[in-house]
Amino acid sequence: MAFPLAMLAGPLAKVAGSLIDNLFETEEEKANARAKLMKLEQDGKFRETEIYMSAILAEAKSADPWTSRARPAFLYVIYIFILASIPMGILYAFNPDTANNITVGVGNWLGAIPEPLLGLFGAGYLGYTGARSWDKAKLMKGKGGG
Repeated sequence: MAFPLAMLAGPLAKVAGSLIDNLFETEEEKANARAKLMKLEQDGKFRETEIYMSAILAEAKSADPWTSRARPAFLYVIYIFILASIPMGILYAFNPDTANNITVGVGNWLGAIPEPLLGLFGAGYLGYTGARSWDKAKLMKGKGGG
């Protein structure tokens, strides 16, 4: 991923503030220089956010269902597992044996997924996110960011 210039904004602002104090004599000159520095910093952060959001919107509007739906679909599966813990907790309060049996069953079912298939999924997901990061970095660089 390209190195965004906004990451330097904080440290550069401190150095620039010190330089302003040393380079300008009057308080009015110093205030004007600080105002210009603040505007540059804000413009840079706004531009970076604008570029990042345009990449997200382009991905969401994609006609390819895998591009626009893959990440949300994966998250929905995770949300279902998290939300299922609520009724499982209630079930455990009334019937611990049944809740344990369900938990063991789901664990066995997930454990039955072959290790090479999990590895392939992991490699594919990492490859997808790496490629998307590269695309977004390219987009930022092409639009004047980082």
